[in-house]
Amino acid sequence: MRKEQLEYAVARYGTPLYLFDMDRLEAEVGRIRKILGKHAGLCYAMKANPFLTARMAELTDRIEVCSMGEFRICRELSIPPEKLLISGVVKKQEDLFEILDCCGGRCAYTVESVRQFHYLAEWSDAHDEPLRIYLRLGGDSQFGMDEDTFYSIVGLVNMSPRLRPEGLHYFTGTQKRSLDRLKKEIAYLDRFLLDLKEKTGCDIRCLEYGPGISVPYFREKTAETFCDSGLESLAEMLSGMEWNGDVTVELGRAFAAMCGYYLTGICDVKTSEDTNYCMVDGGSHQLNYDGQIRGMYEPYIRMIPESLPGQERTWTVCGSLCSVNDILCRDIRLGGVRTGRTLVFERAGAYSAMEGMALFLSHALPQVVSYSSADGWNMLRGRKETWTVNMAESAKAPDGNAADRHVRRPSDCLAAVH
Repeated sequence: MRKEQLEYAVARYGTPLYLFDMDRLEAEVGRIRKILGKHAGLCYAMKANPFLTARMAELTDRIEVCSMGEFRICRELSIPPEKLLISGVVKKQEDLFEILDCCGGRCAYTVESVRQFHYLAEWSDAHDEPLRIYLRLGGDSQFGMDEDTFYSIVGLVNMSPRLRPEGLHYFTGTQKRSLDRLKKEIAYLDRFLLDLKEKTGCDIRCLEYGPGISVPYFREKTAETFCDSGLESLAEMLSGMEWNGDVTVELGRAFAAMCGYYLTGICDVKTSEDTNYCMVDGGSHQLNYDGQIRGMYEPYIRMIPESLPGQERTWTVCGSLCSVNDILCRDIRLGGVRTGRTLVFERAGAYSAMEGMALFLSHALPQVVSYSSADGWNMLRGRKETWTVNMAESAKAPDGNAADRHVRRPSDCLAAVH
């Protein structure tokens, strides 16, 4: 985004703040679609950033839903059930039945275990309705089923008049930088699908594949699988499969990461034992880059306003938590660091707003806004207090409105910005 847009966001909404550039999101999906589109459909794993779900339902072919909370978001957004893949390693029977009662066979459902298969079979028999199921093949993780269990489920499916496997679901992890690993996975899936048909007669026609391609979060760190040439190689691998069914590539981080910004205000600066510390009003409870450990790597950062001059020095940027681990980055060269300015952390559109320790120290949740050239600025979530969540229900006032009586005073950081 342009510096004028970022500066406007700070002036209007304050900090800390999550900002999502919907134009950049659309461009990123378009880039991936252009390369993979002839060879695969696209599925958005909404856990990466549920705030983007409505737009991604328009831009992609399918939405992966991994919890009841995510399903209720999709229901509130009126996303057609036909676009939903109901996934997740733990599906409680009552939750799954709620989804089934609402959507029936219009959704697709992953089968993670024998227990989950029986839940689906029980509902299908009781309602005399066929279901679209995706059997999940596990790798070296807690996800899905091993080959023996997979084959046993196929045997049970073959005896069911209503359950037929529409597809196979496969995901083994994220932040994969090596194309060789993707090549091995696709070769394995190709072989497995062909053997499955030969041994059991089960001709699975759809493959839901989560490659877990990496995103280059840090300077001087490349991601072979994320760039155009890497995606082109992935497309070639998929088109080269001897199995000739329909493939859907499931991505979350790769779609969402580049569209996001985390803005946090500088509240204090100090020097201690020859180390320059820049203290901000956000912190590691609100910003998460996969692979970052106590600020060891340098993410993509800007400082606004950009027009203010200042001597460049080496800084350690720390958040507002009472923890020695609350380091966003260390040994980073910045010029003109002073209170009232704002640090802009880029490539923060995936997981950052979801994975932080949101309740630690009872800090408020930041506002979340989006911008697009077509729709302008849009408030997605206002500032939310969390301190009422971190106390016993019995200790709250009888009217239950303790948070409403709290007097909110502008922080020193916001006052300096304005």
